[in-house]
Amino acid sequence: MAQGHTITIESGERHVRVVHGDQVLAESDRALVLRETGCPERYYIPAEDVRLDLLTPSDTHTVCPFKGTASYWSLPDAPDLAWAYPEPKADVAAIKDHLCFYEPDVS
Repeated sequence: MAQGHTITIESGERHVRVVHGDQVLAESDRALVLRETGCPERYYIPAEDVRLDLLTPSDTHTVCPFKGTASYWSLPDAPDLAWAYPEPKADVAAIKDHLCFYEPDVS
């Protein structure tokens, strides 16, 4: 990690639900909470708790120097609304096989 840049990952204790329109895209009590310097708290949801059948892989890829290369998924009216790191860097290996959404409901 760069000096002053930290990432922590821990098991979430809250229920995370992702809804778009009237469809539940993900629901989990097993999400990981990722906290990264300068970024909002993010919930990474196990792939088994995500309705991947509703999402379409996107051609978008981004590179984070701390987490690796992200792949994205879309809905017809919501491009790139979820992402994951298929081969995350060693420091964040726990997020492998987890997806993240921009605006989950957390309770």
